[in-house]
Amino acid sequence: MNIKTHGLNAVVVGASNIVGRPMSMELLLAGCTTTITHRFTQNLKNHVSKADLLVVAVGKPKFLQGDWIKKNAIVVDVGINRLPNGVVVGDVDFKSACLKASYITPVPGG
Repeated sequence: MNIKTHGLNAVVVGASNIVGRPMSMELLLAGCTTTITHRFTQNLKNHVSKADLLVVAVGKPKFLQGDWIKKNAIVVDVGINRLPNGVVVGDVDFKSACLKASYITPVPGG
């Protein structure tokens, strides 16, 4: 998939040194207007709903719901979470996100 990133509004949910911060810098270099959010961000849903490109890395299963996502946004789910029943899921609720996103990385397999 070839995505033109110049001018996109990108939001990174999670400010870790491993994913969030490096990804925000890469998105800036790719020409995105980038917002990085963290656990103290107020009105997170408001930030997320404006993202053309969304990267989620918070370590909480199905944390971000599809109704937060802007229609036709691109969603990159970095989370890998194992539920008590052994099922592996991402930080984004995949099923509800698919109703809004133009593209979303599956977990596992993305």
